[in-house]
Parts: sequence; C-alpha cells; structure tokens
Amino acid sequence: MILTIDVGNTRIKGAVFEQDIALEYYVFSNIEIQKNIEIILKKYPNITHLIVASVRNIEKKVFLDFENKLKVWFISHDDLFPFTNEYSTPKTLGIDRMVLAAGATLLYPKQNRLVIDAGTCVTYDFVDQNDVYHGGAISPGLRLRYESLHHYTEKLPLLTLENSNYFIGKSTAESIHSGVVNGLVYEINGFVDEYRAQYANFIIILTGGDTDFLAKRLKNTIFANSNFLLESLNQIFQYKIKND
Repeated sequence: MILTIDVGNTRIKGAVFEQDIALEYYVFSNIEIQKNIEIILKKYPNITHLIVASVRNIEKKVFLDFENKLKVWFISHDDLFPFTNEYSTPKTLGIDRMVLAAGATLLYPKQNRLVIDAGTCVTYDFVDQNDVYHGGAISPGLRLRYESLHHYTEKLPLLTLENSNYFIGKSTAESIHSGVVNGLVYEINGFVDEYRAQYANFIIILTGGDTDFLAKRLKNTIFANSNFLLESLNQIFQYKIKND
C-alpha cells in the first residue's frame, strides 16, 4: 500500500493505492501537509511507501520526517522512466510532465498519447506509439488568464471562473469570461486537431484542476481524469518495482 503526493503550483493532492486500486483521494493545504499525512497513516497503517512529485521548492523535511515509518521516494530526473526522452533540454522538463507522460505510456501502450494538464498552466505532452517522448507546449491556465487581464490593464476587473457559457459578451465581465474560456477551449481543440492530423491510433488524456469544467466544452473525444497524475505516480512505483 502506498501514498502518492502531488505538490502542484497552487495545491497539494494525495491518494492511497493498494496495487492498482485507488482507495481514497485528498487535497491538502500547504500548512497542514504533515498533519494530513499523519491522519492518513493512522487510517491506513499498512502504507509502506510515500511517493512525492513536486513542481515547487517545498522543504523535503516535511516528508522525510516520516522515514521512521515508511520509505520516502522523491521522483527526479534521474529515475527510470518508461519512455525515451527526446526533449532537447531534459533536465528542464517539469517532473509533473514526466510523470504524466510515464502514466500515459504505461496505461495506454502502443498508442500515440497526448496528455493535457489544465491547471495553473496548461501543459501538452506527447508520447508516440513507440514510447518516445517528443515534448509539447505550455500556456497560461484559466486563472492566470483572468489575473493577467487584471494586472496588466488599468480598468479590467479581476474575475473568477464561473460556470456560464458566454460567446458574445454583452458587458465587460461577460466579454472577459468569453475571451478567457473560449480562448482556452479553442486553443485545446486546435492543438488536438493538429495532432490528430499527423498521428493515427491516438488517445487524449485531460487532467488537472480544471478538467471537469473544460471537458464538457471540448469537441474532441477525450479521457477526462483529474487525478491522472496521482495514478501515474502509482504506475511509476509499480514500474520501478518490476525493473529494479
């Protein structure tokens, strides 16, 4: 039994797995990580490993304090991944992107895979059917788009995402919502169309905090799974055990 932790840009998520079965998912605040881990370990005393992927410079001691109870593994660029990395600057490739690419490789073998992670940033990561990672793209996520319109203009208000479908904005607020949401939807659909035009036997995985909001607005058939990174961490752990 293992506990996986995803330290993202805006929040921390966790999950408990027994083999390939997810038993429970969690969302942590930054100041209550240790407290929440302690609660999880009390509920699941058979957890033997803590697997951590982080895109932030969080203090490792937060997790290493549990080494007397279980084994702690921080995913790094030096670990064994199930794909050939053809990124031109492999050491700058985000750990989260590598984990997602690994999960797609292991869970969807012999297919061309595009993983779209819609969080603070939107990342696109492509692994071909021969398990070669080629790279992808990075763009601002929904929250960053709202914030940039406010911070880099004098009069546009700071809005937050709302579950409405504006196309022709009839007010400044509606125009912002239309531009932000439709702009990202058109972007994602455009990327997917380009990949589909070049590659057959293709699968698209949408994940990240804005998964549910975006999934119903996209025209392309996708696998929507907001917890795909946590599940990918479990897959990497299983892969490591088999290949050690």
